[in-house]
Amino acid sequence: MEPKGDAIVDIPRERLGFFGGPGRMLLPSPATVASVIDKVPARQLITTNLLCRKLTQLFDVRGTCPVTTQKALQAVAHDPGSEAPYWRVVKADGGLIAQFPGGAERQAELLRKEGFTLDTRGKAPKVANFRERLVPV
Repeated sequence: MEPKGDAIVDIPRERLGFFGGPGRMLLPSPATVASVIDKVPARQLITTNLLCRKLTQLFDVRGTCPVTTQKALQAVAHDPGSEAPYWRVVKADGGLIAQFPGGAERQAELLRKEGFTLDTRGKAPKVANFRERLVPV
């Protein structure tokens, strides 16, 4: 079951290496993830890693759980009542997210409408020169 609100918990022992040591981590809610995505302007992007980093800064914790963040992101994307521009979130390498509604094809369509160019030469489509369009975190 998904938490309704944000939770800040101790970093589990088995995740200490991932987070670089002990401390507290954020388990973000869909509403919190949506609030960060809402601040990403048109024609700009945020990666899933930068999304976690921004949440970590906002909550002043050691880290943000990437799995919970991904689940919250999916909840936002699949919520018909949400107006958060989830399509502006890409993978760390600029790749599109196939789990979004309509798959990577729909995300590509929405990004093209905002003026992004896609590189389709590889296995999976990516936003061309995506680093130039990342929001500062």
